[in-house]
Amino acid sequence: MRPTLSWTSTEELPPGTTDLEPVAEVLGGGGVLVLSGAGISTESGIPDYRGEGGSLSRHTPMTYQDFTADAGARCRYWARSHLGWRTFGRARPNAGHRAVAAFGRHGLLSGVITQNVDGLHQAAGSEGVVDLHGRLDRVVCLSCGAFSPRRELARRLEEANEGFAPVAAAINPDGDADLTDEQVGDFRVVPCAVCGGVLKPDVVFFGEAVPPQRVEHCRELVRAASALLVLGSSLTVMSGLRFVREAARAGSPVLIVNRDPTRGDRHAVTRVALPLGAALTTVAGRLGVPVEDDAEAAGTG
Repeated sequence: MRPTLSWTSTEELPPGTTDLEPVAEVLGGGGVLVLSGAGISTESGIPDYRGEGGSLSRHTPMTYQDFTADAGARCRYWARSHLGWRTFGRARPNAGHRAVAAFGRHGLLSGVITQNVDGLHQAAGSEGVVDLHGRLDRVVCLSCGAFSPRRELARRLEEANEGFAPVAAAINPDGDADLTDEQVGDFRVVPCAVCGGVLKPDVVFFGEAVPPQRVEHCRELVRAASALLVLGSSLTVMSGLRFVREAARAGSPVLIVNRDPTRGDRHAVTRVALPLGAALTTVAGRLGVPVEDDAEAAGTG
C-alpha cells in the first residue's frame, strides 16, 4: 500500500486567524509540548512538502519499499541525496527554531517532537528533542545495524564519484535533490564499511513505521503536557496526527500555527495562519522572552 502523501478536506474547517493571543496565553502557562513539521524550516531554505510550491507538487519521496527492493532505486536515491546533502547540511536555524529554543530555556515547554530530519531545533539550542522521523546526518546499515556519521559517507561517495556535480532543480525536505535519470548517470553507491551491507539514512521513509518505543515516548510526552502546539505541519500523515488526536481526546488544548489548513484543524482551539518566524518572535516579545538574533546564534554555534 502506498503511503498517504496528500490530503483534501471533506468537511468545512474553521478559518485561520492572525490572533496570536491564545498562543501567548497557553505558552505563558508553561508545560507546552511542541510538535513541528517541515513548515518551520522553510525560512532556513528547506522547502516543505505540501504548502505553496511544496516539493510534492513535483517530486514523489522515496518509499521504504522501493528503497529496500530495488538496487536502481537506491542508486537514484543516493545520487540525489548526496547532492542534496551539500546544501541541506549547511542549513542554519531560523527565527522560528530560535524562538522555540528560547521558550525551552525559559521553562515554558515540556518537550519538542519534530517530524523534520534536519536537526535544526538542536542547532538552535533546543534540548531533549525527539526526532520522530530520525536524522539525516546519521546512516545505518540494514544488514548489521552499524551506525556511522553522514559526513563519513559523504566523503566515501565523493571518492567513488569524482567529478559528480550536476545542477539540481530543487532540494526537498528530506534532503533529496531533484535530478533526472541522465544526471544520475552511473553514480556508484558504496556499501557498509563494516559488513558490506546496504546503507540507509537513519530516517523513517514514507511507508516505513516509526519505531514503537519512539511512538510510546511521544505519547507519554503528550499525556504529560498542558497543551500541544503544532508548528508548520499539515498533519497529513498519521505519525504526527495521532498525537493531535490523543491530546484532544485527553482534553488538552491543541493550537496550530500553519499558514494552510491542516488535517488536525477540527481538533484545535485555534489555527494561526501566519509565517512562523515572525509569529513566534512576536509571541516571545509579548511574553518577555528574548530570542537570539541570527548573528548571536551564529556566534554560539
